[in-house]
Amino acid sequence: MTDNIMSTATTAAHASFELLRSQTLEALNITISEYRHHKTGAQHIHMDADNEENVFLVALRTVPEDSTGVAHILEHTALCGSNKYPVRDPFFMMIRRSLNTFMNAFTSSDWTAYPFASQNRKDFDNLLDVYLDAVFFSRLDPLDFAQEGHRIDFSESGNTDSPLVYKGVVYNEMKGAMSSVSSQLWQTINKYLYPTTTYHHNSGGDPQVITDLSYDQLKQFYQSHYHPSNAIFMTFGTISAKEHQAVFEDRALQHFDALQEQISVPPEKRYFAPIRAEEAYPYSAQAGEDPEQKAHIVMGWLLGPSIDLKANLEVDLLSTVLLDNSASPLQHLLETTDLGASPSPLCGASDSQYEMLFMCGLADTNVKHTQAFEEAVTKTLETIVAEGLPQEQIEAALHQLELQHREIGGDGYPYGLQLILNGLSAATHRGDVLAFMDLESALSSLREAIQSASYIPELIQRLLLNNKHRVTLSLRADSEFQQQQIDDEVARLAAIKSSLGDTDKQSIVAQAMALDQRQQQQDDDSILPKVTLSDIPKTVSLPLGEHKSSGSYAIKRYQAGTNGISYQQLVCHLPKLSDELLNTVPFYTMCLTELGIDSADYLQVQQRQSQTVGSIFCYYNLKNHCDDAQKLVAYLTLTAKSLNRNQQAMSQLMADTLEQVRFDESDRLQELITQTRIGREQSITGNGHVLAMQAASANCNPTAKQIHSLMGLGGIQGIKSLEENLQNGHGAQFQEQLRALHQAISEANKDWLIVSEAEVADAYLESLEHTWKTVMAKPCQHQALDIDSEQYSPLNQAWISNSQVHFCAKAYPTVATNHGDAAPLSVLAGVLRNGFLHRAIREQGGAYGGGAVQDNGSGSFRFYSYRDPRMAASLDDFDQSIQWLFDKAISAQSIEESILGMVSSLDKPGSPAGEAKREFHATLTGRTAEKRMAFRERLLSVTAEDLRRVAAHYLKPEKGSVAVLTGNHGADEAKHLGLDIITL
Repeated sequence: MTDNIMSTATTAAHASFELLRSQTLEALNITISEYRHHKTGAQHIHMDADNEENVFLVALRTVPEDSTGVAHILEHTALCGSNKYPVRDPFFMMIRRSLNTFMNAFTSSDWTAYPFASQNRKDFDNLLDVYLDAVFFSRLDPLDFAQEGHRIDFSESGNTDSPLVYKGVVYNEMKGAMSSVSSQLWQTINKYLYPTTTYHHNSGGDPQVITDLSYDQLKQFYQSHYHPSNAIFMTFGTISAKEHQAVFEDRALQHFDALQEQISVPPEKRYFAPIRAEEAYPYSAQAGEDPEQKAHIVMGWLLGPSIDLKANLEVDLLSTVLLDNSASPLQHLLETTDLGASPSPLCGASDSQYEMLFMCGLADTNVKHTQAFEEAVTKTLETIVAEGLPQEQIEAALHQLELQHREIGGDGYPYGLQLILNGLSAATHRGDVLAFMDLESALSSLREAIQSASYIPELIQRLLLNNKHRVTLSLRADSEFQQQQIDDEVARLAAIKSSLGDTDKQSIVAQAMALDQRQQQQDDDSILPKVTLSDIPKTVSLPLGEHKSSGSYAIKRYQAGTNGISYQQLVCHLPKLSDELLNTVPFYTMCLTELGIDSADYLQVQQRQSQTVGSIFCYYNLKNHCDDAQKLVAYLTLTAKSLNRNQQAMSQLMADTLEQVRFDESDRLQELITQTRIGREQSITGNGHVLAMQAASANCNPTAKQIHSLMGLGGIQGIKSLEENLQNGHGAQFQEQLRALHQAISEANKDWLIVSEAEVADAYLESLEHTWKTVMAKPCQHQALDIDSEQYSPLNQAWISNSQVHFCAKAYPTVATNHGDAAPLSVLAGVLRNGFLHRAIREQGGAYGGGAVQDNGSGSFRFYSYRDPRMAASLDDFDQSIQWLFDKAISAQSIEESILGMVSSLDKPGSPAGEAKREFHATLTGRTAEKRMAFRERLLSVTAEDLRRVAAHYLKPEKGSVAVLTGNHGADEAKHLGLDIITL
């Protein structure tokens, strides 16, 4: 890479920093510069971009030597008060006083990062001041460690005769995280792949080990790791590097000298021969299930350093060649082998650690298949080495890498933060960050390399077949494991209690009382900076599209800076359907782009997709109309993206998919249903609060009912039932249902969306109309799906799954967006969350999170808790928050803070294409720009009286519905609460 010094205005450094190098990356439209602080050696990477969403991140290299979760607990505790801001909770308090578009903190395996983003300069400066003080001058109060990390307490507060229990936010967070089999797999295979370095340990914290961490150890880790010499500052946006550096120096860096010790991760010691390991994970077996068939087998290879750009891209390319789609050789083996039901969630390459790894595996298998699986994978790889692969398959894999590199993101994380995170791993390990951001030349080199037929076989031979540092992990399901963990914890606590004297017991009581007093205290938040309602922009810019309609179809066209990528969506409005066909919609959308087309089988279609588009898939939307919570708006969307040069081929692929899809590949349908069922089950503990809220809202209105039954826990029941039917020989009936639904959708009203750069827009529109002319000429079915509303009846349910923690929800039927009460209900949710629920559920209750939300899309007001050790107490807290609202004088500031949060969410920018898609889909449910702006205006005028009025009207005790997602350990408490038990 040739360094290229830019203009002084772009790259000028503050006197305390020196510019090392700078380069303009035209593909990303940024100038990236690297600086070093003279005194401490702190690194600053700045990305100068014409983007008003400015982003800041400071990362510390954190290298734990055990699984106590010290880095993770420190990440939490550092945000609980600092020298300049000695309040108990500045992080969450600033969330309420900000217009941020992103604000969080992360703990990775070898770094801890504190990022935020904002479009408002005053807000950005406020957050930067608080973040710098929190990171480098944290108070680390022992009571905050007890709250965020772990502590022991008596199960009955103040009663020293009651049993001891462990409490703590991170402790409960990691109990929830480790309920996921994906997390169990990842931590366990890392333990064996990295026997001597930091990745051997669980950086988030193993719940069995977290309680070994002492407060003094936390402080020592802070002092050695949270130092500017060990820090990486990364910024993005319109604020200059020099301005940033002036703040860094004034608020933090001038107070430090250089740290002599350099924190880093050494290379891992290599095995001389592959090894096998077998361990168990906790599994709650359901009736009729065989735990022996719920094992996972994963093979993992340790590769080279992730900071080697050439090696990094080679591994990415190899992973794409082997696993990108069903036609990829290794993916095909994993999907079709009789040794297991589905590919493992751990498949592919990972470069997030100092040395990369590659994995492939099976889910729902038996440990007795371990050797046969190893042999099958080895044979597949050896066949590729011996016979090679078609050149078009390798070209398609590189095509996918090019698309990933070109696409401008920003719909999940802010775009600037995505770029920062792309370079963070290289910076953490002192690699060449600028090279990692400039992939254009590296991809060109790779394009040349793949012209050799021996290139991919040689990679496989060198990286995989000849690699002795290989681990095969067999993770078996153990239905007694979770109870053993519970019994061990009870015994451990009982032993601790038996060793306590009266003084020790009183110390525990005293700590609990002190923590309660600290949690109840009202800090002087006036010392924190803030924005106010006057800082909210009066208007927001929205993407302007051109509308074209003819007969029964309509096309909406947007022009945006998409960096050479074109986007297309076809929307089919669901017509009136029978219950049977409506319940088939999720399976139809899942299968549509995964099957054969005309005479081509699904493998040939997958290869065509890989050569043509970056992605193509189908999904369905369910929302109420913005004017009526009882009116369901339902449609499905076929969506794809491609490089500009493939616009016409993309349109043809989409048209062929809709017109010529075949539903006769019975084995493929069975594979897809099983894979999806496994994926849905594995996602439960990560998405438990959403699933619980959907279940609690199910009876509120037709939209909420369908969301629960198709997308939620009811949908998981549905796919398990379908899988069983297919296994029992009912495949032909399912195929007929798919064909009948497809026919109805073919006749449905349709809309098209296209997004592209201006210079290709006209050609794109012409191509689209030509390709889809047959579909556009067909008569349409105008009778939209309409579901009759039912009399509301509250429900009380407990859903039993494989979870060590609870997810609690309570819901009330309310209104749609355009109703006058939607705005005050939305503000009410923020006031309850900020004023009562956060303290009661997270700080005092120990859950990872909790709050309330008015969901205008489903016309329901929802309370929730996330990774919660309590059930009855949290449900009671939901009710207590409503009473708190009536008992307490609601301040103008609390209302303002809730409004700021709502407006920040509404105004959050997306990617250029994402904003166009968001605007298009909003209008499909009646949420026009005018109506959305009117809702925004109503938010700004909400009063305390409005909050009490809507709470009294909608949140009536007899209207509340409860749903709890829990494990077997929570079933007895749920029964005691009168909840209906439903086993997933």
